[in-house]
Amino acid sequence: MVPTTLDAAEWHYGAWRNHLQTLLLLSSMAAFLALLGWLVWGREGIVLLVVFGLMAMVITPRWSPWLMMRLYGAAAISPHQAPALYQMVEVLARRAHLKSAPVLFYIPSQLLNAFAVGHPHRSAIAITDGLLRQLTHRELAAVLAHEMSHVKSRDLRVMGLADLISRFTHALSLAGQLLLLINLPMIFFSEVNINWFLIALLIFAPTFSGLAQLALSRTREYDADLNAVRLTGDPEALVSALRKMEQIQGRWLEQIMVRRQKVPDPSILRTHPATEDRVERLMRLKLENGDRQFTGELGHMDYGSFLKHRDVPRPRRRIHGLWF
Repeated sequence: MVPTTLDAAEWHYGAWRNHLQTLLLLSSMAAFLALLGWLVWGREGIVLLVVFGLMAMVITPRWSPWLMMRLYGAAAISPHQAPALYQMVEVLARRAHLKSAPVLFYIPSQLLNAFAVGHPHRSAIAITDGLLRQLTHRELAAVLAHEMSHVKSRDLRVMGLADLISRFTHALSLAGQLLLLINLPMIFFSEVNINWFLIALLIFAPTFSGLAQLALSRTREYDADLNAVRLTGDPEALVSALRKMEQIQGRWLEQIMVRRQKVPDPSILRTHPATEDRVERLMRLKLENGDRQFTGELGHMDYGSFLKHRDVPRPRRRIHGLWF
């Protein structure tokens, strides 16, 4: 049920549009891969792609959320260390109808970031030191709701499928180009008709698949924003968090980069939509006189004691990456 703080018609329209875009993008990626397989190897190519795809989905291990977090250098946060944070997560998980609340992990980084791993039955959310220090409890709740929406919608599995299709497309493109190179002498020294369409397709196939994958990622981000606001009923909090993260993140990154005129990335090459586009969509959901049931349920979250705990590592500079 959509909370009374939201424009229900606008929410349903946004959800329908996001689901349709997801279906179209995944279908186009799969159809393009099938076309490539048919052009290179005929019907047998399509059959092989289907077989290998099913095998890959079955054989590919489902990594434990805890193992994934360890790869990022994240440390588990216990409910004893941060009871207020876990209260927030429990409320959000109950609203999202998850069978179990995600486990929280801490990354000692000045970057403002959060990400989720796992599936609805077993998941984890990592939050950085910078996020805890810079966001208010309303903004932090909105970010956690966004990550929990990724878990609820199984976005990790959707993006994993898209990545699998993209990898197959890249491998098939390389195989086709290799076959083309092997047959170059025959092409130049005999009267063989060259299928320039196939050659162009082989060259640009990975680019097309990659762009579709990026578009799918942006669509899932829009959907996570939408569902996050559905959980909290507080679009202003997520808007504030997004703007603050962009402002602080940009200022911090500019200090370690060579000073030069900023050239914005083309929207088609982004994994996340532009902040202003996300803000515009979120503000369409706002109603003037909505209640604050969610923020009232949370009360005032004081998680400063966790950051002062002696066992919590402090951010520090490292040579090998951006984590601080």
